[in-house]
Amino acid sequence: MKLTRLSAHPTILELLPGYEKMEGFLLSLPSLFQQEKGQLIHDGRNQLRVLEFEGEKYVVKAYRKPFFINRLIYGFFRPSKAKRSLENALLLRSIGVGTPEPIGYINLRNGFLFTRSFFVTRISTCPYRYDMLFQQHFDCEEKVLREIGRITAKMHEHGISHLDYGRGNILFNKMPSGEIRLELVDLNRIKHGPVDMVRGCKNLERLPATAQMHRWIAEEYAKIRHYDEEQCFQLMRKFRKTQPAQEPNEFPKETT
Repeated sequence: MKLTRLSAHPTILELLPGYEKMEGFLLSLPSLFQQEKGQLIHDGRNQLRVLEFEGEKYVVKAYRKPFFINRLIYGFFRPSKAKRSLENALLLRSIGVGTPEPIGYINLRNGFLFTRSFFVTRISTCPYRYDMLFQQHFDCEEKVLREIGRITAKMHEHGISHLDYGRGNILFNKMPSGEIRLELVDLNRIKHGPVDMVRGCKNLERLPATAQMHRWIAEEYAKIRHYDEEQCFQLMRKFRKTQPAQEPNEFPKETT
């Protein structure tokens, strides 16, 4: 889908068609974050806030100011994280993989040096994160894990690997029909290229899982990619066990 460029150097602002009226809102984001407006939902390396515009809620991700050398790289040679997030969101949605509806992004510069960027989406329709599977009971747990296997296989079949495929970046919801909806977030690190069985199973290594959880994922993943189910299962278990140990009691089900 073609984007509309609304602002020129030194500030670059791009919005999807139909959202041109939000130009002023995006231009105000640096000030809104400086004033700590809206609801803070994540405060780490980057910051996420829920902000309202004309009665609608949006999630805005503010990427931290990069180191000097990266300010030059982003200023001249490489798309910003916000721009990549928008492009990757459109790509995932084009192949039927859920992610919150993207709106646009803004890049800020000081002369020729990139300073920071903001990425805007509608608020997710999925209220639960993957890590909540370890914190409360869900009667749809098996369906969630099988859907993760299916969606992951679909991405890999299209040569797409999510490099931050972690517990906080997979959102889910059980729909009234009983079907599971997944939405993937944190999309600025996507790798493009062929994904074989080993690379595909390794891509899941950051997800904590019991043996049974891996079994459900592996069954769906192998079915779609026409791989051997047991091989996929063993690879997922192997790669996960090479990850650093979790904090004590963080994931009490991670015992096998």
